[in-house]
This record gives sequence, C-alpha cells and structure tokens, in this order.
Amino acid sequence: MDSIRLEGLVDRLIDASLDGRGEWVVTANLDHLRRCRDGSEYAALVEEADLVVADGRPVLWAARLRGTPLPGLVAGSDLVPALAIEAAQRGARLLLIGGAPGAAEGATAALQELAPGLDLADAHVPPMGFEDDPEELAALEEAVRRSRADIVFVALGSPLQERCILRLRDLLPSASWVGVGITLSFLAGDVSRAPVWMRRVGLEWGWRLMCEPRRLFKRYIMQGLPFAMALFMESLRMRWGSDPKGELTS
Repeated sequence: MDSIRLEGLVDRLIDASLDGRGEWVVTANLDHLRRCRDGSEYAALVEEADLVVADGRPVLWAARLRGTPLPGLVAGSDLVPALAIEAAQRGARLLLIGGAPGAAEGATAALQELAPGLDLADAHVPPMGFEDDPEELAALEEAVRRSRADIVFVALGSPLQERCILRLRDLLPSASWVGVGITLSFLAGDVSRAPVWMRRVGLEWGWRLMCEPRRLFKRYIMQGLPFAMALFMESLRMRWGSDPKGELTS
C-alpha cells in the first residue's frame, strides 16, 4: 500500500496528467485485498497500477496492527470530488466512463455544481456485456481517444474497471486513471452513502449491507469478515515475527 494522504494524491494525479505522465491508482478496500489472494487474475491487475491506496478502515487497522500505519483513508468516493475541484482550478479535463443507468448524467451535474468551470468530456456509458462485443469496445476506445481527458474515472465495478483501464490507458498515456466503483451513483444521489459517524468508526460496510443485503451478504459476511479476521491475525504475526519488513499484501 502506498503511504499518501488524499490531498497529496490529488496533487500528484493532477501534476502527473498535466505533465504528460499520467498514473493509475487503485483505491483498495478489504474485498480488493481478499481477491489479491484468491488465485484469480486480480493480483496481476493491481500490480500494473502505479499507486494502491487504502479505501476502507479495515485496511488501515491491518496496517496499524502490522506496525506500519498508513497516514489516512483515501476513499474513492472522497477522491472523485476532490479531484474535480482541483481539476477545475487547474484546467484539467475529466472523462466519466460507466456507472449505473442515469448515474453518469447525475454525477456530471453534481460535479459541475461542486466545481464551477470544470471541463467535462461527454460521458461514455457502455451497455452491459460490452466487454465481449467488439463494436462496443471499439466505440469505447473511440470515446476515450476523442475525449482528450487528463483524468478518467471508470465506474464499472471491480475487476472489470481494472481490466478496462489496463486496456485503455495506452490510448491516453498522459491521463491519470481512477477506478471509482459506485461513486457516480453516490454523486448522482441514486445511492445514499453511510452517515459520517458510521464511516469514521469503520461501519460503512454495514450501511451498504443494509441497503443491498442480497447483493452484498456473501461479499461482506461470508467472505469479508473471515478474511478480515485472518488479515488482522496475520498482521500481528508479521509484526511480532522474524520478518519485520514483510509486505502487508504479500
């Protein structure tokens, strides 16, 4: 995990894109870390990113137990508006890809209100199953090229958004890329984010579970909780074991 605060990451991504050397950041939560261990392709995808930051209190807790604390939370849902405000001030152009039906339009309006003067390219929302359709993939690639964006937010869910970023980033090599998951729906007001107090104490997952129990029960309860306990125990073993410099996600 990269040790960087939200404000520093915003500056770094904008600087990189305007300097023509864009970067790709993965905002990794507990489920991302779990999938880095499950034998799938996901670990290899994450290794292609330039930065991996902590998006979730359990990740911060594990790092603290490990004895290598991170400076703070870098949630994708906080990073997007912060980047939009800075982009408007510095003349960087944004592109939104994906999102639930209507989310990109709602997020566009919200970001323009939040960051007056923001330069937003036309959002591109590919249909379900586009990744297996050569014509839709070609349309997506053309939209990316035409956008001339400096910052690209990809809201396709993980791991599809990481696969797409890996495929598309060479089309805009100077742009910085961020996979943002459900953030466009938060901005559009289609999905409510957890109250601030729940986020502060690490219970945002509980709010999400209450809002979408059928979709998230397996991820959060059957997979997430056991993995979190194992990760915390491993972090403690690594802290007090013989390898004081072991990697948290190794």
